[in-house]
Amino acid sequence: MSSTLPRRRAFLLHALAGTAGFAFAGTSSPRSLGNGGNAADVAPQPIANRLAEYVHRLRYEDIDASALEALKLRLVDTFGCALAALKEPVVQRCFDVAEAATNGASTLVGTGQRTTPELAAFANGAAIRYYDLNDGYAAKEIGHPSDFISVSLAVAQAERRPIEDFVLASLIAYEIECRLFDAAAISPLGWDNPSYGVVTAALTAGKLMQLSVDQLTQAVNIALIDHVAMNQTRTQVLSNWKGLADASAAKSGFFAATLARQGITGPSPIFEGNFGFEKLVSGHPIPIDTATFGGRGHPYRIVDVLVKPYPAQGHTLTAVEAAIRLSAKIKDRSQIEKIVVATTEPGYKITGSGPYVWAPATKETADHSMPYVVGRALIDGTLTNESYAPEKLGAADVRELMQKIRVEEDPALTALYPKHIPNRVSVYLRSGDVLSERVDDLPGAAGAPLTRPMIEAKFWRTVGKTVTRENGDALIERIWSIERLHGVDALLEVARVEKVA
Repeated sequence: MSSTLPRRRAFLLHALAGTAGFAFAGTSSPRSLGNGGNAADVAPQPIANRLAEYVHRLRYEDIDASALEALKLRLVDTFGCALAALKEPVVQRCFDVAEAATNGASTLVGTGQRTTPELAAFANGAAIRYYDLNDGYAAKEIGHPSDFISVSLAVAQAERRPIEDFVLASLIAYEIECRLFDAAAISPLGWDNPSYGVVTAALTAGKLMQLSVDQLTQAVNIALIDHVAMNQTRTQVLSNWKGLADASAAKSGFFAATLARQGITGPSPIFEGNFGFEKLVSGHPIPIDTATFGGRGHPYRIVDVLVKPYPAQGHTLTAVEAAIRLSAKIKDRSQIEKIVVATTEPGYKITGSGPYVWAPATKETADHSMPYVVGRALIDGTLTNESYAPEKLGAADVRELMQKIRVEEDPALTALYPKHIPNRVSVYLRSGDVLSERVDDLPGAAGAPLTRPMIEAKFWRTVGKTVTRENGDALIERIWSIERLHGVDALLEVARVEKVA
């Protein structure tokens, strides 16, 4: 982190020079065409404007069959994750907050209760994200694009938009989020990915509100100035906020779009400005080329988004699979001498370093702990939502096994990232034998999409008995034939749980 400070100081000095109206040595003052310049001297259009123009021009007709099918698969998965989590105390408390606002236009998933679109986006987002089981995307940043389905559901319902608009806005949420993740890493500099998510939410909501290009631009400006998130969310003791950070960004992005619709403006250029995102957060210009974004012959990023098989942080998933495979081969765990998990550089930094991952006291810390999820998978032969129950977290068997685990970076594995998220788990036995499994990809990763039956099977594994077979089958069938629905009410009326106790 300290190596970034000189670069930040340089950017700040350059920014101060801009506010004073002069340039430092080695920089050139901008020229306009009116002062004798030429077209090559004209600064590129600000990022916020480019994103706004892309979102504004995109039409339902620009969606190809592969993107539509990818969205359907992820909608089934997203609803399953949300419905399963409604019984969890943290999610219930978020719903309690949302239910305090009565007579709203947007439904809280799993219930007949309505609230404001803003609070529905927040509460439903909390449910979608809670188990860390919803889909994920890994590039320069890693996160969960489906978190912002909460925005497209809430706003499409409140605005009474046709189902085509909901589908398009949901694809926009995936596209914007993933393209920003492609563009620049901000977590190594201490910032959290909901700083991108709030832009995603503002543009998703704004599309459904039918905002103009200028209004969409202002929504981005307002959203980003108001919501730059710190990466403390994902270090040391992880709190409830880990699962609520994107939900908060969803709420803030919707509010920004609402203000923009009323003619409120935000500071600009929000990315490139003297004290904008590039100077203070990313530390360098962010490459955004909307000409390559999904639509009009270009593939959508949603087809590259991982559907997660286990409720754990993305960098650990292939290690979990490797541990599950090894579990079946180990007859006596007392014979384990040591376990070495070889992972990527981000895998090590995020899930394998620091004292907290070796003694996780919360569910949020445990599902981001490589030692815990590998240990639990070796013991149980699986990893489920129940793997984070309090009695599991503190159990002597996993705590003892974790003391034998070492996590280390393997540069050869790092070189494969982010195209792959590989891990290797090696178990050394007292006999001298070494059992090892390396897994680079799982079904559900880019290039190995899950089939409809596989997604349906995950849905039912996830929701268990919280959803009746009648309601679950009806929801899934309506998603498979979503083009024939009139609006999202048809989804929300069958997306019901039996009872939230």
